[in-house]
Amino acid sequence: MTPELTALTLAGLLQVVQYALMAVPANLELGVGKTLSPRDADRLGKPIEEQLSTRTARLYRAMNNHFEGLILFTLAVLVVMLGEQSTGFTAACAWAYLGARIAYIPAYYFGLRPWRSLIWFVGFLATTFMLIAALI
Repeated sequence: MTPELTALTLAGLLQVVQYALMAVPANLELGVGKTLSPRDADRLGKPIEEQLSTRTARLYRAMNNHFEGLILFTLAVLVVMLGEQSTGFTAACAWAYLGARIAYIPAYYFGLRPWRSLIWFVGFLATTFMLIAALI
């Protein structure tokens, strides 16, 4: 398996871990009556995220942010792999993305400013560089 595909696989597993990190405290805080419900607005009164504690809501947002980033990263890995453009540079970018996503979780959880945004940008930039590298 190429380094880019390995990083993508680990990023997928990281998403599973993030889901668990968010779901456990969310269920403890809100109860399964709410978390297992269809989450209709008329029943809940306000969105689930707004009912969570500050830090659990941050885990929720970090998880959703990773879903968004993972789409673009997956695209970058696929373009690099299918275009047979894997290099040491694209491998380094893939590992930089994964490292940034791992660091992003505690940075968001603890509200580290401006570090959370800078860490996010490292992952975004690494993904962007992978896409550009696939073209040249």
